[in-house]
Parts: sequence; C-alpha cells; structure tokens
Amino acid sequence: MKILHIAGKYLDQPKLVSDFADKVPLLLTTGMGLYGAKQVCEAPSGEKTNTSIRLMSVLFFTGAFALLLRRKPDFDAVKQTALINNFIQAADKTIGLKVLNILEKAKNKILSPQDIKVLCENLEQTKKGKNFLNKLIPEPENITAREIFNEIKRLSLMGFLPVAGGVTGGVIGDMLTGRHWKRTFPDKIKEGAYQFLANIFLCNVGAGAALGVMEKCNIKSKSARAAGMITAIAATGIVGGNFIANYIGKKCIDPLFKNKSTSGRKPEAIDVGLHVDDIATVAVLSGLKWIEPALPVLYSVSGYRAGIGYRNIGGKDSDIN
Repeated sequence: MKILHIAGKYLDQPKLVSDFADKVPLLLTTGMGLYGAKQVCEAPSGEKTNTSIRLMSVLFFTGAFALLLRRKPDFDAVKQTALINNFIQAADKTIGLKVLNILEKAKNKILSPQDIKVLCENLEQTKKGKNFLNKLIPEPENITAREIFNEIKRLSLMGFLPVAGGVTGGVIGDMLTGRHWKRTFPDKIKEGAYQFLANIFLCNVGAGAALGVMEKCNIKSKSARAAGMITAIAATGIVGGNFIANYIGKKCIDPLFKNKSTSGRKPEAIDVGLHVDDIATVAVLSGLKWIEPALPVLYSVSGYRAGIGYRNIGGKDSDIN
C-alpha cells in the first residue's frame, strides 16, 4: 500500500497534472493525424482523396468538440513557493538537507517518485509535516452525495460532445465528397447513440448510482467505493448497454428515417476496451486528479466511430471509404 500511496502522490502533483493537461491537445491531434494517415494509405487508390476529406472532417470536429469542456487544473507556482517557504521557515532547519533540496526543487519542477518517497518517509511522521505534504500534493477526496449528480452530468456531457462532433464531421465530410449523406446519416446517429449510451452515459449513471448508495451507507474506503462503481458499470454499461442502445436504435431512431438503416450492432473487443474511460470515470469520482485530462482522448474514440457510422461492417473502418 505504501508503494500505491507514493505512486498516487507522484501522479497527483498539481504541476504534473497541469503540464499533462497542457499537452493533451497536442497528443490528441498527433494521434488523430497518425491514425488518419494510416487509414488514407490503406484506402483504394481511387478513393484516397475522398477518404482523406471525410477523415479530416470527422477527426477535426471530434477533436474540437472533445476539447470544449476540458478542465485546466489549477496550479499556482507563486502560491506553491509561498507554501514551501513558510514550511521551511517554521521547520527551522529540522527537516534535513535532503528534504530541503527536494522542497526547493518542488517550487518549479515535477518531483520524481524517489523524491516523493523521501518526503513521505520524512514528513508524514509528524502532524505538521503530514498536513504540509497534503497541502503540497492534496489527497484524493471522496465526493459527497450532493456532488454526485453534477459530476455525472459534467462527465456525460464531456462524453456526448465528441460523439456529436464526430457525427457532425461525418455528415460534413459526406457532403463535401458528394456522398449520399442522407443514406449514411442513420448509421451515424445509431452508432452515436450506441457509443454514448453503452460506452459513456449508462456507465456513468451506474457508477454514480453506486457511489450514491455507498455514500448513504457511509462507506468511506476508496477501494470499496471503486469496486462498487466498477461492478455497477459492468451491470449498466457492459452488460445492459448493448441491449438498450440497440433497442433505442431500432425502436426510436429507425422510425425517424424513411431510408432507414437496418444494421444492428454487435459488441466487439474494442467496445469492451473503450470502457477504459469508465475506469477513468471511477478515478475522477474517487478524487484522483491526474486521469481527468485524458478523458477528451478516451472519449474521442467513441466520437470517431460515431462519425464514420461504424456498424460492424467487415470488422474494420471500411465504411469511411
């Protein structure tokens, strides 16, 4: 558990989280660019131009929408320096040269896991030292029942936006290349509904409901709360999400279109893999700071698949061509 504690402190450093958040747009656009280039290279020679236009449209709108609600973590170097200086002054040279050097480094640099280990071993032995370390690198906080609804709403909206962006980009891409967008639109809507309901919203609802129950039962253990949320995600999203999303597609979405799609959607290994964003949701709801900046990247996968109207066609992204 000590190793996990040190790892958690390392990952939740405000400066590390802030720097990572700053790099997310570049990571997202670079990843999308590389994937798009691969798809264009694999397209038939006569379709490379149209494939490129459609991909650029889907990826651009997916990425742009995914970044709309991202949070910029708070990191104030001036306040952090003042916090450290006040602690060093109050300690009156009793903290040791090694710890002092690490604290000087912490004013403007990210600490290494070894640095965090030294601080934990030396500062957590006293109440003052432990309080200071928890101010320097705040501990994860269990959110209250009152906060659950707002967090679920916020995370679900974060997941909805890239899906909406993907569908928008897919339609625009089809229109720009002269494709019959009205024919492909139903599949985009159905895949968007599938991705949002099965892979994002229902999982968030399950996690939130489980967290609410545990809050009412006064369960404070982070491991117990995480296990409860993961179990609820499996029940509402992984198991029930596929059925609910396909049912809504068949009964609610298909009747809206005269030229309606008849293709169903079977869950695949990648759909289960997409639930890594639900583990990220559990981490966010558990109070971990470092995982949230990655959510736009994780949700963009669902947005892309909605944008191309993926419906198990040939087992690959063949419908972008």
